[in-house]
Amino acid sequence: MTTAIGSEATAEEDEVEAGSLAAWIARFGGKTLVYALLILWTVIALFPIYWTLSTSMKLGRDVTQGHLIPWVDFSPAWKGWQSLGLSPDTIFATSNVREEFLKKFVNSVICSFGAAAVAVVLGSLAAYGLSRFEYKFGPWRNRDILFFFISQLILPPVVLALPFLVLYKALALLDTRVGLILVYTLMVLPIVIWVMRDQFDTIPQEMEQAALVDGCSIWGAFVRIVLPMAAPGMVAAFILSLVLCWNEYFFASLLTGFDAQTLPVMVASQTGSQGINWWTIAALATAAITPLLLIGIFLERYIVMGLTAGAGK
Repeated sequence: MTTAIGSEATAEEDEVEAGSLAAWIARFGGKTLVYALLILWTVIALFPIYWTLSTSMKLGRDVTQGHLIPWVDFSPAWKGWQSLGLSPDTIFATSNVREEFLKKFVNSVICSFGAAAVAVVLGSLAAYGLSRFEYKFGPWRNRDILFFFISQLILPPVVLALPFLVLYKALALLDTRVGLILVYTLMVLPIVIWVMRDQFDTIPQEMEQAALVDGCSIWGAFVRIVLPMAAPGMVAAFILSLVLCWNEYFFASLLTGFDAQTLPVMVASQTGSQGINWWTIAALATAAITPLLLIGIFLERYIVMGLTAGAGK
């Protein structure tokens, strides 16, 4: 009898151990699959950047043959960077191409940062109004007004080509940085309003009411209470606007000639008598995306906080 009971207990222990082992294998297998998928997605996401950087250091034959691994498939060279005057052997020499690149780079910085800053200021004010006050324009309410702003993103930019050309010619804004800043602001303003409206909705109105009771005006409560709490959303909206403005090509090529041209226009113009200079385009693209990569790396926390605002409501 005792032997039978002991055998049953041993069998139960073996079943428990087998179940624990199976559960551990399932958890380990699940984690392994998740990490494998994440690694695969990381490789897919980063491969275009690697391809662009490696192409900027290839010769023509290496580009056409699709060599991938440096020092294995091809020997790295500075051909793409030499064509821009940015290679180690030409960086201190006089280069007209480098001066042109720096001019386009400065134009991109001024127009993108300027438009993003103006859009965040105007969009934050509009979003705060839509979040805190009830408007009525005929049959329109707040939701209809917000949808009107978002619907502007549906309109193809080519539809606005002729009106902008006529308007900018009359206002002497063609080939000017101010003209690009204005059109970029209009382009990204709906996105800023959308992001910031959700951000303001997450801030309790009781905090502003308490500030009003303490003697603050509406503007005082907005500046002292709301804006500091909405800072992550403003940073996220600013970065989104900056990226869209930095990469914009259509209006930059349409409304500029030489003085206000930006980097995307310069990248698209890299064709020669022998065809497309892929190494030069790759070097230009690498130089163009580097600032955005650095911004994304250092401000990732604010981007995530701003874009996920209101997700738990």
